[in-house]
Amino acid sequence: MTRDQLIVRTRRLIEEGERLSTRPSLRSLQTWLKLSDELLVAAWGSMDRYHLAWLMVGKPKEIVRGRPMTPHEETAYVREVAAAKTAALRMSLDAVERQGMPFRGEEGGVAGGQGMGQVPSAPDTRTAGTDPDREPA
Repeated sequence: MTRDQLIVRTRRLIEEGERLSTRPSLRSLQTWLKLSDELLVAAWGSMDRYHLAWLMVGKPKEIVRGRPMTPHEETAYVREVAAAKTAALRMSLDAVERQGMPFRGEEGGVAGGQGMGQVPSAPDTRTAGTDPDREPA
């Protein structure tokens, strides 16, 4: 995928995450999470459970177990998960758009300013010993 494609797809997913916060739907959240996970894996690689737990994506503060969620709980869950995942998508967008970071599977070459940069050249010590400010003896 090209950088422009990643940016466009990420922006669309951010917009959908914002929509989910205003009009929560569990079914829409599940589809959106699948699509956003696929995009993030394609761009940055898969995350292990440690990183996912650290981001708290999909881990609501009030976990409901052993019974269906009430409509109020479901709405709160969708909003909380959508907000967390939208924040992760915004970080991804910032990395690729503003910071120009290289990403996994990037097509079309590396954008300017990416990579490790130039290694500074060492002073010429062939004639002056090890101290570049010292004259040869």
